[in-house]
Amino acid sequence: MAVLKSVVDPASPEFEANCRGMQSQLDEIDAVAQQVVLGGGEKALARHAKRGKLTARARIELLLDRDAPFLELAPFAGYGSDFAVGGSVVGGIGVVEGVECMIIANDPTVKGGASNPWSLRKTLRLQDVARENRLPVVSLVESGGAELQTQKDIFIPGGATFRNLTQLSAAGVPTVAIVFGNSTAGGAYLPGMSDYVVMIEERSKVFLAGPPLVKAATGEIADDESLGGAAMHARTSGLADFYAVDEPDAIRLGRGIVRRLNWRKRGPAPATTSPEPPRYPEEELLGIVPPDLKMPFDPREIIARIVDDSDFDEFKALYGTSLVTGWAQLHGYPIGILANARGVLFSEEAQKAAQFIQLANRSNTPLLFVHNTTGYMVGTQYEQAGIIKHGAMMINAVSNSTVPHLSLIVGNSYGAGHYGMCGRAYDPRFLFAWPSARSAVMGAAQLAEVVYTVSKASARSQGKPFDEDGAQQIRAYVEKQVESESLPLVLSGLIYDDGIIDPRDSRTVLGLSLSAIHSGQYEGADSFGVFRM
Repeated sequence: MAVLKSVVDPASPEFEANCRGMQSQLDEIDAVAQQVVLGGGEKALARHAKRGKLTARARIELLLDRDAPFLELAPFAGYGSDFAVGGSVVGGIGVVEGVECMIIANDPTVKGGASNPWSLRKTLRLQDVARENRLPVVSLVESGGAELQTQKDIFIPGGATFRNLTQLSAAGVPTVAIVFGNSTAGGAYLPGMSDYVVMIEERSKVFLAGPPLVKAATGEIADDESLGGAAMHARTSGLADFYAVDEPDAIRLGRGIVRRLNWRKRGPAPATTSPEPPRYPEEELLGIVPPDLKMPFDPREIIARIVDDSDFDEFKALYGTSLVTGWAQLHGYPIGILANARGVLFSEEAQKAAQFIQLANRSNTPLLFVHNTTGYMVGTQYEQAGIIKHGAMMINAVSNSTVPHLSLIVGNSYGAGHYGMCGRAYDPRFLFAWPSARSAVMGAAQLAEVVYTVSKASARSQGKPFDEDGAQQIRAYVEKQVESESLPLVLSGLIYDDGIIDPRDSRTVLGLSLSAIHSGQYEGADSFGVFRM
């Protein structure tokens, strides 16, 4: 046992300043989160309730086991766009009848649950999580279909939604659709391609074309119920497998379906079912990362507050010290951790990481990447020492590793360092960010300086006068733009992460993610691409 020793002083001015900075960032995130919970707004919620309908979140709450956690994913999808934050979909992982499921619920208070580009992007991400981690999918359906003015952005790629459902079914992963309202046009294929379908008396409406379109296309005059009502689908078409009398009854039937799935996890069980909690308070995670990310902090202080018993066996502790690597358990699950210590990655860190990743694959151990990096080191000395080939070695190892990866961005995540630390493009099973996270091609000040220097050199090479004042204005504008684009809310809005989390929730979120991962089997890689030595 190697218990980490903390040197954090919660009474120090530095710690208190860090806490204030983090709390300020959390307050900003929480303000947006409250908008997400309101869905289409208070008026839309009141109108929905007047119709005797439950909200998407209330439906999820009833579906889940009592007191079971719900790991919501991509809640800020669409932030900064012209669409409601959240993508008119509520989705995440929750426990139903003891089974971890992916739950995807249309939010009918946002334009009737109609799909827009962010609805699609978020839904596809949720389906990817279900596929990668072998999670049964429960869809809570109420949507009028696509927002027609956005059809060019969603019609063609949107077909993947239905393809994914059939591929999940073919892989033996159950799919359940509970239809609470409209499921029209292409959306009719969502229940049509699910393994199990529940419909509600006088509420569910499933048809390829509603009465107005049928009349326009064929001249036939039909009513909702005969064309696509629950009774018709239960008695005549056979699309409905279960017939509910109201929403609570539909949720009861849905839970019953999951109960009868005879579902079992296939991944290895936790090494212990009664893990010891960390020896340091989770509350102290608020004071680890300084508001000024140029100031260093020790990632071991984070590790000590998220892993079981704060027990961490560090690997190559005296070599490549800008990257901390080692072995631990988290909620009983064995895990390897790579955490940036001083931001910059040198050749030694890259080689150390590549070896560590290989060892994790040999022992079938999932990996957690804790990001705070400005990228790989630049300069003549480091280029001559082989930083490109060594960075490529680390990225090669990350790219070809087949054990599950988790990523947690707590500070900077810039340049190729973002790639080497398993950023979104490298398909970690889950990627979460703290409010302190920043990510871009490089730091805002550095990028603005590059733009300034290049423009000055260009003017000189062409023999043109250089407008210093104008260039400085452009530099300030570029720096401000890049800084705003690197903020976690912006990146979360683009679904470049699976959510921004309170640092104090890190252990719980990572534990829920590891539990979901172990619904399926995995095996470490036994081969990698060619390492340039």
